[in-house]
Amino acid sequence: MPSAGRAFKDAVFSQFARIAAAFGSPKRIELIDLLAQGERPVEALAREAGLTLANTSRHLQVLKGAGLVTPRKAGLQVFYHLADPLVLNGYRALQALAEARLAEVGRLVTDFFSSADGLEPIESGELLRRARGGDVVVIDVRPPEEYAAGHIAGALSLPLADLERRLAELPRGKRVVAYCRGPYCVLSAEAVRQLRRRGRVAERLKDGYPEWRDAGLPVAAGLESPRRAKRR
Repeated sequence: MPSAGRAFKDAVFSQFARIAAAFGSPKRIELIDLLAQGERPVEALAREAGLTLANTSRHLQVLKGAGLVTPRKAGLQVFYHLADPLVLNGYRALQALAEARLAEVGRLVTDFFSSADGLEPIESGELLRRARGGDVVVIDVRPPEEYAAGHIAGALSLPLADLERRLAELPRGKRVVAYCRGPYCVLSAEAVRQLRRRGRVAERLKDGYPEWRDAGLPVAAGLESPRRAKRR
């Protein structure tokens, strides 16, 4: 191969490797998963990922250096968001590849979710049909700031940390469907477990808000109280 061609291939593949290296940390992948919900401040990302602020900042700098995330400063806070929808596509491709080629992924998912809620999750199309028919109450168990950034239209914001305390806000006699960040999010599974323990009929959505949104299904933004939403 001519030297110019060799140099070109070495250079371009090294750039591809920068992206691969940015995805090469479990915590950086988790940060991308969190940012798929919407823009978040560094402090919130650190809290949700179980990292120190210093470690979160270091991981974000790696992601920024690879062009995967973009910062925005507002006063003393720094917010980050995914730099391009292609970043989320890349993350989903990584998920699909791992699911297809690593049997351990399937075992981990089966072991965790079968012990947490024991039932097959509901598909998005089925949830849309039931919600339009008024057959279910849909609850978003993510933190309030994620709900405010975007949520399934008509869903009630009921963060997992508040679920036990606010259980009375859910109408009795209706099936409850909980959702959170995506197919590997554990918040909805825990919500279903708590609801069933309190005698409620509950299940979880198979996917999360980003998958629902990107499928072109109805979404909304902003905060809305459960009491007001029930009167609509």
